[in-house]
Amino acid sequence: MKKETCVVFQCASWVKNRTVPAAGTFRKSAALCAMAFLLVLSLSACGQHEEGTPDAEGGNTKVILTTGFARGEIFRIGSISCMKNELMVYLTNTQNQYENVFGEEIWQQDFNGITLEENVKETVLARIARIKSMTLLAKDMDVTLSEEERALCEQAAEQYFSSLNEQERALLDITQEQIGAMYEDYALADKVYHYIIRDINPEISDDEARTITVQHILLKTTAAGADGGFAMSEEEKEERYELAVELSGRLAAGEDFESLMELYNEADENTLFVRHGDREEAFEDVAFSLETGQISDIIETSQGYEILKCVSTFDREQTDQNKIEIVRTQREQVFGEQYESFVSTLTRYLNEELWDEIRLLHDEDLTTADFFEVYNNCFAEVTFSFDE
Repeated sequence: MKKETCVVFQCASWVKNRTVPAAGTFRKSAALCAMAFLLVLSLSACGQHEEGTPDAEGGNTKVILTTGFARGEIFRIGSISCMKNELMVYLTNTQNQYENVFGEEIWQQDFNGITLEENVKETVLARIARIKSMTLLAKDMDVTLSEEERALCEQAAEQYFSSLNEQERALLDITQEQIGAMYEDYALADKVYHYIIRDINPEISDDEARTITVQHILLKTTAAGADGGFAMSEEEKEERYELAVELSGRLAAGEDFESLMELYNEADENTLFVRHGDREEAFEDVAFSLETGQISDIIETSQGYEILKCVSTFDREQTDQNKIEIVRTQREQVFGEQYESFVSTLTRYLNEELWDEIRLLHDEDLTTADFFEVYNNCFAEVTFSFDE
């Protein structure tokens, strides 16, 4: 099976009252990955433990028992725990990735009164909690690491730990053996994801994935407001429609579409790559019916009045990329359904007192940022195989 970047290591949302983590996803680039961490996430906190007992119907009745946390234990999911030093490795690497992109001044920012530090903390918490949950799922599905995969985890641990200076080792309070266990969790989560989606390899036709290229002139019939926008008055809309009619006539008389688009288009982009399902029906029905170079009549959409020009009825590169995206979406859906069904049976507890003490570490000698890159490099050529 070909190795791919999987949904496992992207952000998950945990909400109050021990609800199920959502299988949310984010696209990756240096800046986008960083900004994706701005999602506010939360984790239910309590000091309890649950055990299952068969009920009369043969299912499980959850019995809640109060217990404490071990020293340094941040959270517990089912039968597995996360310790403070594990979380600090994730948090510090993420912190330094931020600073490498935006600079140290990024921590001075806040969003709607919530500090960036709190956002990053909770996103990292959700990320590592998701991985821990998936190691339990792997156990439930009898998915284990091979000797070769364990050896790669040891290799990654040696490489990463040797990159840490003495100050970093002291501040993170981590050993090479513990780093190795973290990489084994990471790899096991990776492997169970690939196990679940192993048979999801649909053949996507060119027509199903067809991407067309259009230019457009949008005359908006909504205006910006504090609540995101409001509809114009009927009189204002009529004025917009009259302008659309004027532009349509000028185009029919031979005026250059691009020139009018530069003058009148009120959309953020002039050129659009359109796939089936991207836009509302009124827009797509017209867009996919145009021939190359053809200009449409006026279309009324929820945004306003639009006139389209077809640049290309088939974009090979974009269509091939869309095929990859369709398969990825199907795999994420299959994985998400199975994952959420499993984690709905787990109880999750946060050591709130210790969690509130967690802070970003600011030290000029603390620069480690390649924990995840080391894993990616060591497992770059790995093709997971499974015993059926």
